Amino acid sequence: MNVPLWVWIVTLTVTMSVLAFDVYMVARRPHVPSMRECAQYLAFIVGGAILFGIGIGVLSGWTYGGQFFAGWLTEYSLSIDNLFVFIIIMAKFGVPEKYQQTALLIGIIIALVLRAIFIAVGAVLINQFAWVFYLFGAFLIYTAVKLAKEGMGDDHDDEFEENRLLKFVESRFPATQSWEYGTKLFAKVDGKKLITPMFVVILALGSTDLMFALDSIPAIYGLTREPFIVLTANIFALMGLRQLYFLIGGLLKKLVYLSLGLSVLLAFIGVKLILHALHENNLPFINGGQPIHGIPEIPIWMSLTAIILILGVTTVASLLKSRHDQQKAHHS
Repeated sequence: MNVPLWVWIVTLTVTMSVLAFDVYMVARRPHVPSMRECAQYLAFIVGGAILFGIGIGVLSGWTYGGQFFAGWLTEYSLSIDNLFVFIIIMAKFGVPEKYQQTALLIGIIIALVLRAIFIAVGAVLINQFAWVFYLFGAFLIYTAVKLAKEGMGDDHDDEFEENRLLKFVESRFPATQSWEYGTKLFAKVDGKKLITPMFVVILALGSTDLMFALDSIPAIYGLTREPFIVLTANIFALMGLRQLYFLIGGLLKKLVYLSLGLSVLLAFIGVKLILHALHENNLPFINGGQPIHGIPEIPIWMSLTAIILILGVTTVASLLKSRHDQQKAHHS
């Protein structure tokens, strides 16, 4: 896929313009978005993603179009799992509802920047070292097993464990404890410059998403080797995440099989990566350093079909289970 420089420039310019407009509007009037507002924005982002994927298919071929849709759906489904942690972070730091939108927006911008760096590093590794697919595949299968164990547990953990970066910042930099400074990141108290709770929350959101990127970036590289598709799929997935947070916050608790569904999805992509690595093998201790041409590769149409089926079955099964549990509780 040959992507001209001007296409990259236009894509990044449009993305930054939309984000800048969002920042301006949210900063101008901090508020809790209505369901209608969230639904309209989400429809705009989802519609844009669908049109973008169709455009790639028409202009560059439907193999690449299928790769975009498979990558976008995968990134979106993995991002939904992030929302559980985001909800816990908001509760832990007691973020007032009218400021949550600002925190999410800035956290998502940080996540986009960090993911862009991850994507660039991943592209370099893939181009230089074909064996990195073995590492990506093994890591995804390991993550799938871990997610499956969590999915078979009681529920999502309601406790947020601060990472090392967050602990370092909180221990080294004095901070205010109240939300009287609103969305400001810094405040001057008694002549001293302090960080605010908003600064800490944004750092928590951004750094937490970076941990999730360790799963999602290898996963999408298992579906496409095109950095442009990887980046745009992540942009569309993350840009609709803020509205999804407010729109389906209550529905998330009903997706009881989400972790199990995502574990199956990651395991599928992990196996796909390892099969691809065997097909392009150059490790001397495997088949004498020669590619294993008899190994079948999973085509993108099969990947896209599997992703849709896995996510569809997960959603339907979760809602049926939640409904059954609700009726059981009501009768008892």
